[in-house]
Amino acid sequence: MAAKSRFARFAINLLVVLLIILISVGVTLYYSWKQDSRPSWATWGQSSAQASVANPLPAAPPPNTEKPIFAGLEPFTVTLNEHGRARILYVGISLQVPDDNSRKIIQEFMPVVRDRVLQILAEQIPSRIQTPEGREDLVHSLSKGLQTPYEPTNVAPRINNVLFTAFVIQ
Repeated sequence: MAAKSRFARFAINLLVVLLIILISVGVTLYYSWKQDSRPSWATWGQSSAQASVANPLPAAPPPNTEKPIFAGLEPFTVTLNEHGRARILYVGISLQVPDDNSRKIIQEFMPVVRDRVLQILAEQIPSRIQTPEGREDLVHSLSKGLQTPYEPTNVAPRINNVLFTAFVIQ
């Protein structure tokens, strides 16, 4: 009888220890999956491709290694009229282009480019282009005007942005 009692106590102690182990493993798994981070041993037996599909890491965007391409224009000085009063606009402009071909087109047709910019600038109202909205409209007008095809070849540069390097109204 003593042997049965000893065996019963041993079996009960073993079950208690196993129960404690199972509870701790269950709690660990619960919190691991709740935090969306699976322990490394949870993917044991899966191939590395399966493991990466099961727990994908966010892909970092590739670094931008391309250098921007700019086409600089000589500064412009234009007389503007507003309410019978003459004002002077001095503007430095650089054009950001997506490729070297667009930069070459701008350089090749520089007299036409300068003429178009002067025409667009001469149409401006000083009080309007002194506001941020007015400058944005001017950038849009310049971009649109300079991307119109150049005669007689009907080629046109692509322009990403028009940047003011100087902007003075007197």
